[in-house]
Amino acid sequence: MLTNEAYKPINCDDYDNLELACQNSWTLALEMKDGEKLKAKATDMVSRKNVEYLAIDLSGEVRELRLDHISSFSHPDLGTVVVSESD
Repeated sequence: MLTNEAYKPINCDDYDNLELACQNSWTLALEMKDGEKLKAKATDMVSRKNVEYLAIDLSGEVRELRLDHISSFSHPDLGTVVVSESD
């Protein structure tokens, strides 16, 4: 996916759920808009140059996922959340 396209903020409830996942160090099943599927521990929310990212620990490798590139995420305490853009 191109990283130079304009960032589209995600829905506030979806953002709050990701923050909760970070606070609890939950392992999330993530599906990206490009079809990539990940199972990784949510570690932090990062904002850089007006773009927001979810920092994850993927088997010891730290990655940052653009929030607007995440299609959905799930956790047993949360259910499955389909990420939507903010209104």
